[in-house]
Amino acid sequence: MLSILIVNWNTKDLLRACLHSIELFPPSTPFEVIVVDNASTDGSAEMVSTSFEWAILVASKANTGYARGNNLGFERAQGEYILTLNPDTEFLDNSLDIALKFLQDHPSVGCIGIKQMGVDDMIQQSVRGFPTLLGIFGDVTGLGNSLGGHLDSYRLSRFNYHLEQPAPQPMGTFLLFRRTALEAVGSAKAPFDESFPIFFNEVDLLYRLHKAKWNCVYTPTAQIRHHGGESTKQVRKSMIWESHKSLSRYLWKHYRATARVLVLPFVSVLIFLTAFVRAKGYDAGYRA
Repeated sequence: MLSILIVNWNTKDLLRACLHSIELFPPSTPFEVIVVDNASTDGSAEMVSTSFEWAILVASKANTGYARGNNLGFERAQGEYILTLNPDTEFLDNSLDIALKFLQDHPSVGCIGIKQMGVDDMIQQSVRGFPTLLGIFGDVTGLGNSLGGHLDSYRLSRFNYHLEQPAPQPMGTFLLFRRTALEAVGSAKAPFDESFPIFFNEVDLLYRLHKAKWNCVYTPTAQIRHHGGESTKQVRKSMIWESHKSLSRYLWKHYRATARVLVLPFVSVLIFLTAFVRAKGYDAGYRA
């Protein structure tokens, strides 16, 4: 069985298109769709309950954030395979079946990402490496793009989206997980670390899967249309701060104790200064 989890916040029209595309191109295997609505004010929950009665609606009374929202969906998911899917996406063909068969045929793979197409039909850069200090430095300075190597280990600017290959961390837009892999790194009922409420929760989860020897793979044989960041655009300044704060949290969580003492305080200051410049001022970021 396949469980499809969609966390929504104020993207009613895109969510409608997403659910309609699942109706048009449903998987051939039994499946369920669980929509977690994070207290939208645009009528999203009402639209789901009236227009898509086959979907399971979890209407939260508060905006719980992306990580908690997904965990609410994971709590109810019955599938052996679980897809986290953004509401600003649409299926264009039978890619759900293709992706599911790929995971079924590769038992050592714990998660897959697929090709993401923009509304301009251009392939989106949707795979990055795990954050490292050198990779972040290469990304911020642009040296990774020009020199490659370890300096490009985060942005992965040379990633070939036409080839099937290992992918450290595909974007959370579409992540198809194997339940047994999630159970190997914690609980399949709450796999996301909620201390990363909006950003880096999937990066943290994929890194834990990586450490547990579960492979993550990108395949271009399946595809999805992705409109891109429609929820976070609504509160851009807060999301800039939240993304930088979450990057700092990720580094503090996963770096060795020596680096946390000697290096990360300085790095965190630089991260927050970058957020201040990009957001043109301070913001507290996401607060439940």
